[in-house]
Amino acid sequence: MLGAFANAFRTPDLRRKLLFVLGIIVIFRLGSTFPAPGVHTANVQQCISDVEDNSVYNLINLFSGGALLQLTVFALGIMPYITASIILQLLVVVIPRLEALKKEGQSGQTKITQYTRYLTLALALLQATGIVALARNRQLLQGCDLPLLHKEDTSTFLVLVITMTAGTAVIMWLGELITERGVGNGMSILIFTQVVATFPTALWQVQKSQGWLTFSIVMVVGLCLVAAVVFIEQAQRRIPVQYARRMVGRKMFGGSSTYIPLKVNQAGIIPVIFASSLMYLPAMAVQFNQNKNPRPEWVSWVEKYLVDGSHPLYMAIYFLLIIFFTYFYVSITFDPKEVADNMKKYGGFIPGIRAGKPTEDYLSYVLSRITFPGALYLGLISLVPLIAFAAIQASQNFPFGGTSILIMVGVALDTVKQIESQLQQRNYEGFLR
Repeated sequence: MLGAFANAFRTPDLRRKLLFVLGIIVIFRLGSTFPAPGVHTANVQQCISDVEDNSVYNLINLFSGGALLQLTVFALGIMPYITASIILQLLVVVIPRLEALKKEGQSGQTKITQYTRYLTLALALLQATGIVALARNRQLLQGCDLPLLHKEDTSTFLVLVITMTAGTAVIMWLGELITERGVGNGMSILIFTQVVATFPTALWQVQKSQGWLTFSIVMVVGLCLVAAVVFIEQAQRRIPVQYARRMVGRKMFGGSSTYIPLKVNQAGIIPVIFASSLMYLPAMAVQFNQNKNPRPEWVSWVEKYLVDGSHPLYMAIYFLLIIFFTYFYVSITFDPKEVADNMKKYGGFIPGIRAGKPTEDYLSYVLSRITFPGALYLGLISLVPLIAFAAIQASQNFPFGGTSILIMVGVALDTVKQIESQLQQRNYEGFLR
């Protein structure tokens, strides 16, 4: 494996790509540590150290590598782009114009990408306004009354909003640079960077609060989880497809055999993001209504059952939401009817299954059966940090489990595959022997 690394860096063009990616990552992390103009850095650090439970912002803070609560230039991280991409994927199914653009090929995809950029900036502006408003009103970090801004006037407010929105635009540009000139998907690598940035801190926090014995147990369990996630992420059901021979002019085409790979985790990490976002809504509602006098009764109920991640009701609802969104997202991203029509159009068929409607029914049947274990897998992995929080009172940003481990394993596997393919093109043994 180390020899393969050496071979990769001995290849001039591949070495340039890898060094370019590393350079972009360094710039990205620097932007995630520089405080935005007008932020009272000392008070922010004091509030973060004093306030342990910031679960309302855990998802956004995870994707920003901890930069959100520190109010840095790249405070919003990649989250606005992720949200915009998900919204566009859903709208493609609903809006006929977007569906037609998707079918146009590269030109249509370019327009959809441009719409995603515009929507990302709009969402970044909206999120920046909300975050800065909470910081100005001293509600961003609950339980800390220190001023987070040097001046709480309108000019400082506008400068912060513009800076954070511009930071999101720069992050998009950096991600596209990695995709064009580097190795792997740029946005995925930036997400991976931000998640990994919080990983050592979260691990060390477990050691400081629970001791070396618990830390060792967490490491062993974590390595087993990583191995299980790698195994399931690579698992797929291969449906064989054969193409009949056909004459086009004087040439014979077809007669080949291939397969349709249906992954066990067909939905990826999207259902976890959907479910996490919905579970944050009650917590945000409590945050905006807890200072009312008299305090509404529903606020106490929601705070007891739907805010505390260690409560069994919270875990059950979270688990069921992940299963629901897994089936929902798979149903809109994989259309058995479209696949069956394309196979019929090009003379393909599944052995033993007639083309057309029988093929569509067979694909739907296999997809529904393979999605169930994938949904259970996502739900159980996502419950790991909640169970750890209830068992050992670890931080809800528990490193091994949930969103973080899915991102790290998924992006690492994809990037390694791309490096492996480039090495194989140059007649090397590959990245992994």
